Amino acid sequence: MNMLLVTELLRWWYTAGWRGRAKRIANQLDATIDYFSMDLLAKTLFAPFRQISAGKVDGPLEVKLRAMLDKLFSRVIGAVIRTILLVVGVVAIAFQVLIGGLILLGWGLVPLLPVVGLILTVKGPAL
Repeated sequence: MNMLLVTELLRWWYTAGWRGRAKRIANQLDATIDYFSMDLLAKTLFAPFRQISAGKVDGPLEVKLRAMLDKLFSRVIGAVIRTILLVVGVVAIAFQVLIGGLILLGWGLVPLLPVVGLILTVKGPAL
């Protein structure tokens, strides 16, 4: 009975348990990608940043020039902020992929730790 319990635990650990862990990591990665909205940031990279009036401006040349410079400045600010967010998002996603890979690797090695501990106990201290 005891051996059956161990084999069932190991069978679950390396099949459904591992798949479940991988699915949780993938869901977290999807949530991070959705949080940063990488595709939307890339599509709107040079869009004006929080500009209230981006419509057509009528008036003298000075007013039109001022409106053009305001729009240009707003686009530059938008591009800088969106680029920073894109870089932060890529770093966060890369970090999450790295940590997720290490977790999956560790998940596969955890059942071996009691065997390693037993071997090190029998072998004794290495001085």
